[in-house]
Amino acid sequence: MDIADIMQKISIWALPVLLAIVLHEVAHGWVADKLGDNTARFMGRLTLNPIKHIDPIGTIAIPLVLVVLGSPFLFGYAKPVPVDFRKLGNPKRDMIWVALAGPATNLVLAVVSALVLMVVVNMPASMMWAAEPLALMCQASIIFNMVLCIFNLLPLPPLDGGRIAVGVLPGPMAWQLSRLEPYGMIIVIALLMLGFFQAVIGPMVSASAGFLINMALPY
Repeated sequence: MDIADIMQKISIWALPVLLAIVLHEVAHGWVADKLGDNTARFMGRLTLNPIKHIDPIGTIAIPLVLVVLGSPFLFGYAKPVPVDFRKLGNPKRDMIWVALAGPATNLVLAVVSALVLMVVVNMPASMMWAAEPLALMCQASIIFNMVLCIFNLLPLPPLDGGRIAVGVLPGPMAWQLSRLEPYGMIIVIALLMLGFFQAVIGPMVSASAGFLINMALPY
């Protein structure tokens, strides 16, 4: 992949990736705030200003490396929005809603992107100069949001799915699962290197994103 191709891919993926990551984190903080924990609001993280959420590694370096390597899927993350579960009205139950807010937001963004794509592909030929890049950005948004949605629903702390599982499982099982949190990212990296995520998540992302894209395209 030459420099021109890399720059073109960056121009297509940059905005969808940034929106997906930022809104994912803001959703966590917003739901926590509604359920009694104002930590994110107090720390100025309930904002769409990307500067407040950018993580140099997760938001910039990892997606950029994947673009350069020509990966079919991009992945990234922002600085986690701080949540103090002790401040929630019902910590065990409310933890589920706070954790679910991120993946749910990504699913909504994917569906909205598909609806926008449906409009874009029906723009008149005279608008093709704008329709083509917009269509590519919508497809990138669908793919990336489904990656974030499905990946974060894996039942492994500190991923959102792990926190949901801790909230749903009975006390002893929830406690055992929560003990994995300090080692969660090490396990994630190990599974990634072993190709587990590519084998399991890849087909799920391809199927869900493909369904939304095909639903929007007229052919």
